[in-house]
Amino acid sequence: MWITPSKTVSFAPGAPIVSARGDVGPMYLPSAKTPPTSRYTRTGVRMPDLRLTIAMPTKDRPERLFRCLAALAGQTVDKSAFEVLVGVDGPDSGEAAGAPAAAPGVGVRVLPGAHAGPGATRNRLLSNARAPLTLWLNDDVVPEPDLVERHLAAQAEIEHHGRGPAMVLGAAPWVVREPDRLFDRLIRETSMVFFYDRMRGPDADNPWHDWGSRHAWTLNLSVPTDAARDAGGFCTALPAAAYEDLEWAWRVSRDTGAHVLFRPDAVVHHDHRYEPDGYLERELAMGRDAWALAGASPGCALELFGRDVRSAESLAYARAFVEREASLAQRLEDSFRALADIPSDAVTDPRLLTMLYEHHLTLKRWHWNAGLLRAAAGEGAQAA
Repeated sequence: MWITPSKTVSFAPGAPIVSARGDVGPMYLPSAKTPPTSRYTRTGVRMPDLRLTIAMPTKDRPERLFRCLAALAGQTVDKSAFEVLVGVDGPDSGEAAGAPAAAPGVGVRVLPGAHAGPGATRNRLLSNARAPLTLWLNDDVVPEPDLVERHLAAQAEIEHHGRGPAMVLGAAPWVVREPDRLFDRLIRETSMVFFYDRMRGPDADNPWHDWGSRHAWTLNLSVPTDAARDAGGFCTALPAAAYEDLEWAWRVSRDTGAHVLFRPDAVVHHDHRYEPDGYLERELAMGRDAWALAGASPGCALELFGRDVRSAESLAYARAFVEREASLAQRLEDSFRALADIPSDAVTDPRLLTMLYEHHLTLKRWHWNAGLLRAAAGEGAQAA
């Protein structure tokens, strides 16, 4: 049985973390492959022990990046088994000088570059990966000491059973900050951001269940490097870090047959605290970027949203929804913001937590649809 880790990590601000255990836009990625024996790099240099490349895009968060790198220096596998690539979506904020020092003994390479967006930064990382496996991590996660070991074991098991290639998603419980608020708990325990809360039950008990590319979140995801490249790399037409990983994973699945498998024992702790207004701004941006996704990769967008969000019918629905629910959304915002003023333990019945989540969905959808309409209007104005 696969059991999602129930423990969380908690720390006060400034304190160290203590472990608790289809059609796409232009690409920048060359088509070179890693030799299947993984005994050589793409430049022919012998690398007998290198098995995994950890790839981390980053922008303007050097402190969190260095903390992640420090955790990677304490992995249970030999340091020769993996390398770390840091892709800086410029300008440099101290990463080039600080990253190698943050993980002593680990092969860390920093790939600086001008600001070009998440897709181009990820492609730079993928082009330079030298190992047969690539592990994508966010720069704001803190890996458990056995993270690399767990991903290597999972990928070896998949290969042994002849079920590859596969994308392996690990768990990413949220770091608990103090004071812990009801809003934080909703983020952690519901599908406000990720859908880990739905990855339970009979499907979770089956280690070979394919969760689909919608669950291929690159904050903790390993994949055979050649499969990642064979799909063409990441779409550079998507302007923000929103759907670029899901669109790439959709093509990896489509082009290589790779499934998305969940291994909850491969754990990172996600240190990203949302505020209510920031969350609503995120939903506005997700709606805006949905328009870009549908333009760059219509097949992916159709599968992800269940409809053509660029169609006249979809835009008419969004317009009617935003106009009809504007007054309700405005009223809901006050009670939504108040969730950040209530202690997390104020709700003891989990059914009430579910009710609060469902209560906020109208507000969430209002901002998403408003973002979609703004993007549509902006493109129309540019065309005119």
